[in-house]
Amino acid sequence: MTMAEPEAKRTTTSKLLSRRALLTAATGAALAAPFGFVRAARAQETKSLKLAWMPTALCHIGVPVALHRGFFEKYKLNVESINWAGSTDLLLQALSAGNADFAIGMALRWIKPLESGFDVKLTGATHGGCMNILAGENAGLNSLQALRGKRIGVGDIAGVDRNFFAIALSKRGIDPVKEIEWRQYPPDLLGVAIEKGEVDAISTGDPLAFKLKRRHHLVEVATNLVDEYAERACCVIGVRGSLYHNDRPAAVAATKALIEATQWAQDNPDEAAVVYGPYAPKEDPADLGRMLRSLTNYRHPIGEDFKNEIITYAEELKVVDVLKRTTDTKKFADRVVVDIS
Repeated sequence: MTMAEPEAKRTTTSKLLSRRALLTAATGAALAAPFGFVRAARAQETKSLKLAWMPTALCHIGVPVALHRGFFEKYKLNVESINWAGSTDLLLQALSAGNADFAIGMALRWIKPLESGFDVKLTGATHGGCMNILAGENAGLNSLQALRGKRIGVGDIAGVDRNFFAIALSKRGIDPVKEIEWRQYPPDLLGVAIEKGEVDAISTGDPLAFKLKRRHHLVEVATNLVDEYAERACCVIGVRGSLYHNDRPAAVAATKALIEATQWAQDNPDEAAVVYGPYAPKEDPADLGRMLRSLTNYRHPIGEDFKNEIITYAEELKVVDVLKRTTDTKKFADRVVVDIS
């Protein structure tokens, strides 16, 4: 064999390898192209939505969990959160106008403005619990019945906790207007009001309630998990009406992501407390975990069960004259509640 022959072989081999590389590259490109289109299509399938919520409300734990633990991504949702500090009426107006796509809030606070006709659909509920009546350790108040003739401090005289406890008192034969004196204070001064003897009890929710109990040595008189309310949800999910009608899968996905995230918080309260920590930097995560354990984050009614709870709440709001006595609560629920099951 001459020296030229190996060189010729190397040249031929090099040409063959180059041709093979080109063929491989071409084949790879042909194969990659469809998958590239699939990836692009999947990226396009991701839906961008805006979520309005109140970061100060620990009971809305499903929101930070869904945002930071991948529950929205699981449903191909790119969610921008809006920290809402305005009134419920303005929130529902923002949803109706398309400034937000979905939101979370309290059923008793939403029902009255929804009666006015905002184009918002209720899709489900996230949990129960979060409202408390507290009194001094030596006040001798240990039940709703014991509050007859007492003065109760509240952060908002038209607030949801005042309405809830007015309903609960009324159902126990106590007139919440004539037999209870409601006094309004800035929420962070409620503990001072009870220490000064200006009120006999106060009503608020966590995390403030937890702090006031510890700071002012208060005890729990009642919560919105007593008796017939033990298994009832209190916070609901609402979506923009046009979103539900035009893109029902996105509305359903947003609801399911929040419900699953809230259930995760139920199963992992300490980890959920860490997720919530940045929204409450002054709170001890261990305390937040204890607060989360007091909520029924396993209560997520949808469909007919959810509609029946809204009807019940609406009927109760008629008792305390928040809704008109003539309101047909079934027709109301049929209009505002949608079934995502």
